Amino acid sequence: MTTQGDWPIQEVARLTGTTSRTLRHYDAIGLLTPSRTAHGGTRCYDAAGLVRLQRILMLRDLGLGLQAIAEALDSDQDEAHALRAHLAWLESERRRITDQIGSVRTTIDTLTTKEALVPSRMFAGFDHTAYRGEVEQRWGKDAYRAGDAWWSGMTQDERAAFLAEQRSIAQAFADARAAGLAPDSDEVRAVTRRQHSWLSVSATATGQSGVTAEYFTGIGEMYVADPRFTAAYDWAGEGTAVFVRDAMAAYAREVL
Repeated sequence: MTTQGDWPIQEVARLTGTTSRTLRHYDAIGLLTPSRTAHGGTRCYDAAGLVRLQRILMLRDLGLGLQAIAEALDSDQDEAHALRAHLAWLESERRRITDQIGSVRTTIDTLTTKEALVPSRMFAGFDHTAYRGEVEQRWGKDAYRAGDAWWSGMTQDERAAFLAEQRSIAQAFADARAAGLAPDSDEVRAVTRRQHSWLSVSATATGQSGVTAEYFTGIGEMYVADPRFTAAYDWAGEGTAVFVRDAMAAYAREVL
């Protein structure tokens, strides 16, 4: 029987669309601990547990691995603050996706009726300036203007090559982690050097003096703290973002 503020594992699994086996695994790895164990060994969860589970499921939907989720949760103990930040990002993404859906539908209708394409309607939701407000808030208006000028001035092939290098570096980090190499090993340091060079391209283009040890370490921390950046590395393998952060911190200490 369910009591106020006390939900058994079977009901939690039903409400969230997950499985009791998954919840037991979260308990086993310390990601989500039940508030108590009832008679017969049934795990039960209180309100705080449900809030934590909601955050786990949202971060999982963003593509984060369990280790990265644990680190993200541990780095922000203020549940309400973390959820407000996540809600703001979700609402932003919903608006962007809604715009993209509308633009694609418009293109389909236009192709079907053989009308003339209208470029300004085709690319709603695909604008790289969608995060202008966030960039200006974090790093200032000058940083946004410089970054926007740099990105807009690149050719399509140059942009593709820049993004391809990031994915190649992410895969190299994932392979190194899978091979059991240490973040401060010589082999990983070579990959981290590529990461430093890759970041230096945009830093130099936007008028920065270079990628300092402090800046490099801070960017590495952001790869773990911000789910969007975590997903940019964990697609290559769960835990890659954490490995990248540790490798960048070691490189900053030993090289920069």
